[in-house]
Amino acid sequence: MFNSRVWNLRRFSKFNYILIIQILPILVISSYLIGEINEYLFEKQVIYYGIGLFVFTVIVIIPWRIIAWWFIPFSYLFSLILVESVQFFGVVSDGAKRWLAIPGTHFTMQPSELFKITVILMLGYLIMKNPPEKEGYGLKMFLKLSAIILVPFIIVLVQPDLGTALSILLPSFGVLFVVGIRWKIWAVITIIVALSAPLMYNYGLKPYQKQRIEDFINKPSYQVQQALIAIGSGGLKGKEKEEATQTQMKFLPVASTDFIFAYLGERLGFIGMASVVLLYILLILHLLYISKTAAQDCMLRVVSAGIAWILFIHMGVNIYMIIGLAPVVGLPLPMFSHGGTSFLIFVVLFGILQNLLAFQSYLGYNSDSKISMITKNRV
Repeated sequence: MFNSRVWNLRRFSKFNYILIIQILPILVISSYLIGEINEYLFEKQVIYYGIGLFVFTVIVIIPWRIIAWWFIPFSYLFSLILVESVQFFGVVSDGAKRWLAIPGTHFTMQPSELFKITVILMLGYLIMKNPPEKEGYGLKMFLKLSAIILVPFIIVLVQPDLGTALSILLPSFGVLFVVGIRWKIWAVITIIVALSAPLMYNYGLKPYQKQRIEDFINKPSYQVQQALIAIGSGGLKGKEKEEATQTQMKFLPVASTDFIFAYLGERLGFIGMASVVLLYILLILHLLYISKTAAQDCMLRVVSAGIAWILFIHMGVNIYMIIGLAPVVGLPLPMFSHGGTSFLIFVVLFGILQNLLAFQSYLGYNSDSKISMITKNRV
């Protein structure tokens, strides 16, 4: 049903190019640091960028509003099946089985990352079909939306992968907060979580997860100690590459992935860290502005708010764990840490967002208004 004739300069003019401009500096700084840490990893990252550009191009021309009625539920169920398949065909890395090997390549993917796309889209689809009342959703709709969130959360938590599980749970409920839930429901949830916290700690966490919390409360772990040394030695303006001994002499673990912010501090100092944080804050505020101004477009509102919350949770948790203010969990710095799966997830999310911005009506996908209206009614 998609008519390629609508793809003209006028349609491209409706893209939000400010978002792209905001993302580019993050990618440039990340690539620069990864290249200094390991040239091979930099070459892989460039491959990821190339794949990401192709994926983005495909994503932005898919008529998301037209195919939402069947594609979004299907992709949600498919992601559940794919994550469950890790138990049987998963690849073990660093003592955990969370990845699937991509046949014919040396690359792997983490299927649980797909939930960051499919859960947000599923929430957007359900909210689009049943928009909230002025005072927000009641208990029935809240439970329905919560089930969409909690099923993937529990599956990933069992792997076990607490970091990814929380990166699904917290942004998704953040979306519900933006869309609107009656305040009494939030009050009850707060009380339940507070009262059940001791039980969740004693019986819900693995021994190594408890150890991370104890290290956070008492003495920082080895990784955090080395990260703090790296950041402290960077000072205000940072050090030359040859003088960045924490990273170059391999004292700082996983410097290109989870702890790349520490190398940023060692290499570019406080100014570099503050600049990157500012870039993220401006990007998040822009996404929240898009969400607020799209009050009548539920899908656009949910997707933009969802991306903002994912960025905020990832950035906040990653930076806080590096400076010793949060337990160490496996959350990369979004679009900054080395890695293909996480980067491509954000490529897809931003591609969908750009499509929703460019095609803010069904008529935009097809010049035949009758066909478009039939499709719209079918949704």
